[in-house]
Amino acid sequence: MSVGFGAFVPQGWKTEYAGTDPQDAWGKSRAVALAAESLGYDSIWVYDHFHTIPRPTQEPVFECWTTMAALAEATERIRLGQMVGCMSYRNPALLAKITSNIDVISGGRLDWGIGAGWYHHEYNGYGFDFGTAGSRLKALREGVEVVKSMWTQPSTSYSGAVFTLEDARCDPKPIQQPHPPIWIGGGGEKVTLRIVAEHADWSNFGGKYHEFEAKCEILKGHCEVVGRDYDEIGKSIHQDCFVRETEAEVEEWLGSADGGSMWGEPAESYTAGNLIGTPGQVAERIRGYLDIGASYFVLWFRDFPSAESLELFASKVIPEFR
Repeated sequence: MSVGFGAFVPQGWKTEYAGTDPQDAWGKSRAVALAAESLGYDSIWVYDHFHTIPRPTQEPVFECWTTMAALAEATERIRLGQMVGCMSYRNPALLAKITSNIDVISGGRLDWGIGAGWYHHEYNGYGFDFGTAGSRLKALREGVEVVKSMWTQPSTSYSGAVFTLEDARCDPKPIQQPHPPIWIGGGGEKVTLRIVAEHADWSNFGGKYHEFEAKCEILKGHCEVVGRDYDEIGKSIHQDCFVRETEAEVEEWLGSADGGSMWGEPAESYTAGNLIGTPGQVAERIRGYLDIGASYFVLWFRDFPSAESLELFASKVIPEFR
C-alpha cells in the first residue's frame, strides 16, 4: 500500500510564533517548508485561519493563500495543500481563480482542501455571516460545484440557493487534469460525508481507531447511495505529532506547560488519537490506521517552530513505510 505523509508549515495559528518578529516568523515558516521538501515529505499544508487558537491573541498568523503562493515559488517538488480552506471566506468563483493560479505557478502541485467552516470568532471578527451548520454545508456543496465547473468548462453560469454566477471565466485553467485533487475536511455524518461521496478525491477526518473506522463505514454507505466507488476516495487523517527517541522525553513533554492537547484533553485520550511517542510507537500507531483504511497522514508537529519532530519522523518513521 502506498502511504502519503504531509507536514504542516507553521503559520502562527496555534501561537507557535508568540513573541516572534513577523519577518523572523516568516523565515521560519519558509525554512520548515524547504526542510519538509528535502526530508522527503509528499506535501506541505497550511490552515485557513486569521486568529490564533484556543483564543485570539496579538500574534502573527499568516493567511492561507498568500502563504501558498509564496511557498509555490520557494519549493520545487513538494505538493501544496490546505487543511482545510473555509468556503465562507471567499466567493467560490474567486476561489476557482486563486486555486487555478496556484496550480499554474507551482507547476501542477496543488491539492485543494475545503470545508464548511467553524471558527465563530473569526466569522464575527471579519464580518462573515456564520449562519447555521446547514447553510454553511449548503454553501460548501454549491461552492465545490462552482469551482469544479470553472476549472473544467470554458465558462460557468450557476444558479443555486447560495451562489449565482453568469458567464464566469477562469483562465488560466489548472495544469492538473481533469482537475487538482479535491480534499474535503470534516466528519459530519449526514451531510459532510455525503458531499465527500459526491465530490471528493480525498476525505479528511480525525479520531481514535474506532472513531475513524466508524466514519469510514458511514462514508462507504453514502458512496453506495450516490453510486460512487468507495475505494476511489483516499482516506486521510490530520493528527498532531510529537516524536522523541525515548519514552522519558515524551512523558516529560506531556507533563510540561507546552505539552499535550491545546484543548485540555486528558493525556491518555490525546495520545490515543494522535501520533505521540517514540519512532517505534508512532510507526505502530500508523500501522493501526492503515489497517482500517487510512492511507495519508497530514501532521501538525507540536514542537513547531522547532524542526526536531519533523526531522525525527522523516528519518525514523517514514522509512518504515517506504
